[in-house]
Amino acid sequence: MAVEIERRFLVRRDIRPLCRNGQSIVQGYLPSDDGRTVRVRVAGPEATLTVKGPRHGLCREEVEHALPLDLALGLLRHSCRGGLIEKTRYLIQHHGLCWEVDVFGGENAGLVIAEVELSHADQLVPLPDWVGAEVTHRAAYSNSALSLSPIRRWVGAA
Repeated sequence: MAVEIERRFLVRRDIRPLCRNGQSIVQGYLPSDDGRTVRVRVAGPEATLTVKGPRHGLCREEVEHALPLDLALGLLRHSCRGGLIEKTRYLIQHHGLCWEVDVFGGENAGLVIAEVELSHADQLVPLPDWVGAEVTHRAAYSNSALSLSPIRRWVGAA
């Protein structure tokens, strides 16, 4: 099983000039009662099923498998709990690290989150000047939580 090590941040200013060749993503979450997150994602012509274990600090176990596109679309339409997450992902290089910047649409429109995957939990991360508050440990900003409680429902959103 692979281990995902990442940090997540709100984006604090307009970074559209840095964003090129974004990829549209739609994802939803299957019901799970054992602390795992089970995600169905369609990104362009690719579809995946991802199972993530509980977070321990910056780390969590992750397993990902390709799905046939028609199966993924059926699961998104009929089996996911909460709403679907709609976003466009941009990749931005900064000091040798690849940042994934997600610009959310739908019920989470206006939210922009940047995340960076690390090779180890103690890795130093030079922060770009466009990142703001770290939300790695704020569960409300996880995609699975946003599918159940999108920012449009928050008081004083994001």
